[in-house]
Amino acid sequence: MDSNDLLTLLLVGVPALAIVGGGAAVLTRRRGRPGSDAPAGGTTTAERPAAPAPAPEAEAPEAPVVVAPEPEEAAQPPAIEVPAPVPGRLARLRDRLARSGSPLGARMLQVLSRDHLTEDDWDELEETLLLADVGAGPSADLVDALRTQARVQGLKDPAQVRALLREQLLALVDPSLDRSLATAPTSGEDGARVPAVVLVVGVNGTGKTTTVGKLARVLVAEDRAVLLGAADTFRAAAADQLQTWGSRVGVRTVRADRDGADPASVAFEAVREGVAEGVDVVLVDTAGRLQNKAGLMDELGKITRVITRTAPLSEVLLVLDATTGQNGMNQARVFAEVAGVTGIVLTKLDGTAKGGIVVAVQRELGVPVKLVGLGEGPDDLAPFDAEEFVDGILG
Repeated sequence: MDSNDLLTLLLVGVPALAIVGGGAAVLTRRRGRPGSDAPAGGTTTAERPAAPAPAPEAEAPEAPVVVAPEPEEAAQPPAIEVPAPVPGRLARLRDRLARSGSPLGARMLQVLSRDHLTEDDWDELEETLLLADVGAGPSADLVDALRTQARVQGLKDPAQVRALLREQLLALVDPSLDRSLATAPTSGEDGARVPAVVLVVGVNGTGKTTTVGKLARVLVAEDRAVLLGAADTFRAAAADQLQTWGSRVGVRTVRADRDGADPASVAFEAVREGVAEGVDVVLVDTAGRLQNKAGLMDELGKITRVITRTAPLSEVLLVLDATTGQNGMNQARVFAEVAGVTGIVLTKLDGTAKGGIVVAVQRELGVPVKLVGLGEGPDDLAPFDAEEFVDGILG
């Protein structure tokens, strides 16, 4: 090294060494002092900016925890309220007969439960039966049977007395009678299938047209194909009333195109169309007629003869008003002679009826009561049940 270089070093290197040495001193101090903020192992003079802290990872939402309830704590479904069953037609029969016949049953039981039965008591019992339209013959027979049984058995217990009375009343009503309706198709003279033909007869005001409509409803509910014949061509709006009943249950009505038409021709046409359509039952409604009018009764006979040219009559149902009493008996006798009645429909057998007419008409004609009308509702036509009838009378 020459003198110039030495001089340069002396003039320039001292400050440089001072700067370098100062920096080293600073670095040395930062490394050497405990508690220093500088990180260990650094060698550069300039501090590097701290790296940003990584963003915390987003926490995934926790899945909801479903805790199954304990068996005893499980939520129970709300209770379903089941409506009470609607009483059937036979139940309504018993209820209404109980209302109509309870005075009869109550009075008879009251008399029979006395300690000592005198002749006056037996006369009172027979009078009670007569007032209930049971009829003279059936009333006398029932009293005689009760008198014999009561004397032989020496009955005192009210339950035994009631059982005896029920047994004797049931014998009068005769549960052995066939009360079924003949509504099955049959074969004609040529062997072809023909519908069952049901002719409905009776006097004015007994409810014939309503009975036909209700019977059509019952048969349709039994999956029978039904056709109605409006052979009541005299009463105003009779055909309209029957057609209304038919439309309610989807049954067609054969009717005349004018009032006053020949009822026999309407009945014949109804049966003829029933055969052509292959229906199961043809119900023919007839005009109300008084049993003491010979011309009207002869016309009924004509209807019967005309119908049987096409198909046999399966049923001739006589509709009687249960409130008419012995007058109904006179009607039944004449209609049975003219039209060959096969069954009785007893209408208005409700709180205003006495009910004893059932015994009288069956005893007189040997024709069973097959149906009873219990009211004005569409379902108030019930098959007659002898035991229900007697239990209804006794209450």
